[in-house]
Amino acid sequence: MIDILLRTLDDTVSAMTTVFIMLFLTGFLVELNSFQRISHLARPLVSISHLPAVSASTFVVSIGSALAANAMIARLKEEGQLSEKQAFLSAIMNSVPVYFREFFTYQLAFVIPVLGLFVGGVYAIISIATGLIKLALVLVLGRAYLPGSSQTTMAEAVPDVPSASSASSSSFASSAPSVLSVSSISSATPVTTAQSDPSQSSASRSKKDYRDAAMRSLKGQTRIFLKIAGLYFIMTFLVLYMDQEGILQSLDVTALANFFSVPPETVIPLTIYVASPKAGITLLGPLIQNGGISETKALIVLMLGSLFMLPFYSLRSLLPNYTSVFGMRVGLSLVIVSTFISVMVRISVLLMLLIVT
Repeated sequence: MIDILLRTLDDTVSAMTTVFIMLFLTGFLVELNSFQRISHLARPLVSISHLPAVSASTFVVSIGSALAANAMIARLKEEGQLSEKQAFLSAIMNSVPVYFREFFTYQLAFVIPVLGLFVGGVYAIISIATGLIKLALVLVLGRAYLPGSSQTTMAEAVPDVPSASSASSSSFASSAPSVLSVSSISSATPVTTAQSDPSQSSASRSKKDYRDAAMRSLKGQTRIFLKIAGLYFIMTFLVLYMDQEGILQSLDVTALANFFSVPPETVIPLTIYVASPKAGITLLGPLIQNGGISETKALIVLMLGSLFMLPFYSLRSLLPNYTSVFGMRVGLSLVIVSTFISVMVRISVLLMLLIVT
């Protein structure tokens, strides 16, 4: 038990350090309205799905960190700026960029070289297709269940956050009357340093804007970070405990492999794939290259492995991430929907392969 607690603490500290940094940075940029400048890249998707404009900003953030983007959504939802339906669909949309990012960092770099161009390429296409289906689901459900009038501008979504330029202009405007009144009393009054060096005054105001934005970000993100860290620790502990007790490893895929008539030598790669896809792929690659298994059978093995790996992956990764941010009810719903889509894509491909063979 002590070992599980230490592993849980280590995993939590490692993950939450990155989360805290990303939460602070994204909150800081939101306070400065920085995402408004680049969120137009995702606005066509947001517009079609009837999501508010702020969802475009979280989508841009999800390219770097889906967890940080979802934390932004949770904060906006708590503040009443997003409804539960909008938050739910935004969270699903934020899971899409990871499929395209992994195409370059995982599929091209590892899967295709190990499995070969055909098997690895099909495997990569299946992964990309899963992301596209999730995106299509958001577009369809958004148009069906969200009103078209839900579009809001970023300024409306974050009404209490002035931009750096507007803050500077308002500060200057408020100081203008006092300057005029002083000049009207005596033209001989020396000009102040701020008037004689406007660039220095602007720099001073900019530093104050950044400092205020940092403090607002720290204050706004601290509460949600503590909530995320607490739930993440609990869910990680439960998953590690089940893993140690053998609950997650109790599945025997041998009978299933025999049912689908895959070669006996693929049972070990198939079983290992469930626990570690990268290790399973590494073992399967030489079998394909040596002609020990056909490309079609290799794809069947990969689809079978995915069918059992995905629920375990959802328990180990998605469940702690989503529930720590959105709570148990919404978090579980997101996990179920995401896992269901991924599993159904694999089942569809598996059925097509069985028909072909």
